Amino acid sequence: MAHMNIPLNLASEPFQRNRPILVASVALALLLLVTLGVQINSILSERAAARESREALAQVERQLAALNREEAGLQARLRKPENAAVFERSQFINLLLKRKGVSWTRMFDDLEKVMPHNVRLIAVRPAVTLDNLVQLDMVVGAQAPEPVIDLLKRLESSELFGATALLSSQPPTQQDPLYRYRVSVNYAQKL
Repeated sequence: MAHMNIPLNLASEPFQRNRPILVASVALALLLLVTLGVQINSILSERAAARESREALAQVERQLAALNREEAGLQARLRKPENAAVFERSQFINLLLKRKGVSWTRMFDDLEKVMPHNVRLIAVRPAVTLDNLVQLDMVVGAQAPEPVIDLLKRLESSELFGATALLSSQPPTQQDPLYRYRVSVNYAQKL
């Protein structure tokens, strides 16, 4: 029998303790695998939620389209010549109801709070805009222009009134000693 010589030199190839590194590597790989599973699960659930959201949005869009079609049909029916008189009358009645919705007492109380003592309210006409906002068209008078300027500042700084516009002015005459100003102002009275 031949004698086999196995070279084993511990000095040139020292024994290495790789077991803790291998155990840590396996543990880290398992942790990464679990994290990957959680991420995949999260992605799948997000996709399902997104699909449900898209389906709900599509259903709402279908309902909106159906309502728009129904509205267009009703509008077409209202615009027929035989219904035109009824439609115009209903619009007129709606406009009257909006105008009646403006409280004159409250409007005068609110104007009294911002009106300087030396400015007279000569005329006022509330109007309801298409956006259901109230706009006041007023004619005011004063002995001098300064009190009217003060009124405009007070109106613009008030919470109840908004932007003002000076539409016209008229100097005093022999019959009327007042400076007259036509002013338009937004009014925040809710209808």
